[in-house]
Amino acid sequence: MTRLGYGEMMRRWRVEKYREIGRLVNALALNNGMNDTFIIAGSKAEGLTCRLESDLDILFVLKDVLCVEADINLLTISDDIDVFRMDTMDTRVYPGHCRLLQERPAAHAHYPVITKALCDNGYGGVLLSSSLLLDENSRSLPHIAHLERHERAGPSLPFAYFGVYHFDTVIALRCYCPSILQRWADRRRNWPSPTIVQKVVSLGAFVTPVGFKGSDYKHVEWRICFNTGEAELVNNLNDTQVKVYVILKMILRDIIKPNNKEITSYVLKNIILWQAENTPQTEFHSRSLLYWLHNALRELRTAIAEKKLSYYMIPDRNLMAACGLDGALQRKWVADITDMMDEGPRVILRLEKIRKAIVASPEPMLWFSQKRMELEMLMLELPIRGFQAPIRIRIAEILFELMQQTDQEVSLDIFFDWSCRLLM
Repeated sequence: MTRLGYGEMMRRWRVEKYREIGRLVNALALNNGMNDTFIIAGSKAEGLTCRLESDLDILFVLKDVLCVEADINLLTISDDIDVFRMDTMDTRVYPGHCRLLQERPAAHAHYPVITKALCDNGYGGVLLSSSLLLDENSRSLPHIAHLERHERAGPSLPFAYFGVYHFDTVIALRCYCPSILQRWADRRRNWPSPTIVQKVVSLGAFVTPVGFKGSDYKHVEWRICFNTGEAELVNNLNDTQVKVYVILKMILRDIIKPNNKEITSYVLKNIILWQAENTPQTEFHSRSLLYWLHNALRELRTAIAEKKLSYYMIPDRNLMAACGLDGALQRKWVADITDMMDEGPRVILRLEKIRKAIVASPEPMLWFSQKRMELEMLMLELPIRGFQAPIRIRIAEILFELMQQTDQEVSLDIFFDWSCRLLM
């Protein structure tokens, strides 16, 4: 796992470099007159995926909009901020979701996308529609050369740049919900430490424009999220816990293969977080990795069989509700996971990436691993260092070496295609 790029050192490196890239992007945005915040989230922020292994998840947070719980004093909030009150008490609102009632418009309107997404709630109040906001945001996006838009998925607007770099962008609003975070903080737990708990609380929450799939009112509902807090939690998992999570994601991709996101890596992340909270940290060590993988598979099997898994931050929310899992698929995946559990440690040989690493000759595998990780490090340094020529040259050298070692014909067309795609 370490040679494949999932070791602790590489994970920490990725986390720090993506933080640097985030700071750089926000500084550039500020210099260009944009006050909004870009947050790198998901597996990239957690350091769990290689450079092009998965999409880059980005939260686009509107700075001058704030959503608050019912008892928050508005006098403490600047008049220049649009304030929306979170309605979570309506029995028609599914746990972990809310509706946003306009409590106080900003003294000066900042966002046409917000203004155009307001609608009447039928009782004299004004609601912010998640569906209208997504529609307006999609229409207002500029067309950029070599940027291909894909079909909207939930709150996400996916893009591909030059067909190589894939992004999932989600518009989000800051959310001040101390009572929800305090209920999470007050739980009895083995993990994380009180210091990390307080840090997660301080990072706050967001709402994103997506309602509960089974709701008749999903067009005006928003989902409460803790992206930055969850990234902090995953970054504080130990090496064994992280590797169990990565192997689970490989199992999901290579063996279970859901077609319509009936199960997602987010479900797996929550299984790992519950595992960590309920177990003394000393029990997670290299010799127990396969035990905890077996345990996580059992939890996944139960979640599928019962269509129930509590969200780690808000346990009343069931992550498996309205997931689109039908009876036949349910039975198949329960049987598949049972087979995997019965197979024991040999189940990891079903995973192509791990199997190739195991059967490969040790010296070439080590050489390839070192080159791949060096290439990834250089690719992450490239935008931070202003696309300096020495870094670009070293990337080209590594690509040339890799192509020679894999017996690929090193034509100028192939070489420049690889170089250009990775250097853009």
